[in-house]
Amino acid sequence: MTTSSSPQQATSTETEELQAALPADLQDERLIASRGFSGAVSVFTTRLRSGDLGSLPVVIGLIVIWGVFQALNPDFLSPRNLVNLTLQSAAIGTISIGVVLVLLLGEIDLSVGSVSGLAAAVLGVGLTQHGWALPLAIIAAVLTGTVVGLFYGALYTRFGVPSFVITLAGLLGFLGLQLYILGKEGSLNLPFTSPIVEFAQLQFLTPIVSYVVIALVVLAYLGSRLAARSRRAAAGLSTAPTTMLVARAVGLAVILLVPVIVLNQDRGVSWMFILFVVFVVIMDIALRRTSWGRSVFAVGGNVEAARRSGINVRGIYLSIFALCSTFAAIGGILAAGRLAAVNQSSGGGDTNLNAIAAAVIGGTSLFGGRGSAYSALLGIIVIQSISSGLSLLNLDSSIRFMVTGAVLLLAVTIDSLSRRSRAAHGRA
Repeated sequence: MTTSSSPQQATSTETEELQAALPADLQDERLIASRGFSGAVSVFTTRLRSGDLGSLPVVIGLIVIWGVFQALNPDFLSPRNLVNLTLQSAAIGTISIGVVLVLLLGEIDLSVGSVSGLAAAVLGVGLTQHGWALPLAIIAAVLTGTVVGLFYGALYTRFGVPSFVITLAGLLGFLGLQLYILGKEGSLNLPFTSPIVEFAQLQFLTPIVSYVVIALVVLAYLGSRLAARSRRAAAGLSTAPTTMLVARAVGLAVILLVPVIVLNQDRGVSWMFILFVVFVVIMDIALRRTSWGRSVFAVGGNVEAARRSGINVRGIYLSIFALCSTFAAIGGILAAGRLAAVNQSSGGGDTNLNAIAAAVIGGTSLFGGRGSAYSALLGIIVIQSISSGLSLLNLDSSIRFMVTGAVLLLAVTIDSLSRRSRAAHGRA
């Protein structure tokens, strides 16, 4: 006597066989739809609808800003103006990297400008009045920022003083210390022959070297993606098609080549801007690829949950505050080299405004737990683009402050709305 299976049983068996043939992370039928190009597009649109916007708003905003200023003044996208824009972005952009790190914890540092000015004063006095060698002066200036950050972290973790209050006091106190170090004259000129001045003003990549660097970056990216693909395949997980990886590498090459070709029509890509980008890449890798970086996002998302999961919360706060002030010091050194001078206004003016605004405009959430090191890069380019465009139009600096403030308010509003949307979709 034979037993015949029903159509429902046959369909169930075929489905189980299909799922068994899929990678482990796609065996849930709800994830099968994410396979292939159309699946990737579906996942992307779903993320946008749920409020996970990433860097998309700032990229769109940057395109609009460039389009408007180019229409109003054809010199805006000229090679010379773009080279100047990169030079102006490096110092404050470096400071903004530290601000991004602090914001990831849901905290704030209002003294990055004063710390950068203090580091510049240490560098200038060491070089001109005490005859220090340049490496010694740079180390002393950078360590000054690190010590300040450790001091902030100790006050925060030991006594629970809010970071807003600590750094507000630091803004005033370290400004006073800067003035004390500079003395009665209040101004120092760095020799134009000094290596730090030449590095910040005169040193650019040659065209051939810049193209070789791009080729190496693209090859490194492709190699890392292929290696990650091999590891996922060995673990039985889904992998991206090789054609997609190659397409991404080609896209990266185009994104890097186009601006470099334009910049090479003038002086080229400055070493100072390259240093800033290197800092961004290093911190992005540290945040996304290390246990320390994952701990930073965990603490920024929920401090108590991070503590109960065994994360050294105190160590995370100490390291972040130290890194923030260290990047502020490095930015102050770069600014001193760019201006070939240190004075009472170093680190003052709108340094704090631009460094913090760049981090927020670039996409770092004020609520903590969301952001990227690339926020500093995107944000400072937006701010400097506004400043450069308004300068070319011969508009007063008051307009620049108002426009920058409006863009900052818009960025915070978008962040708040996307956070509310993520919460509604259970992705906060």
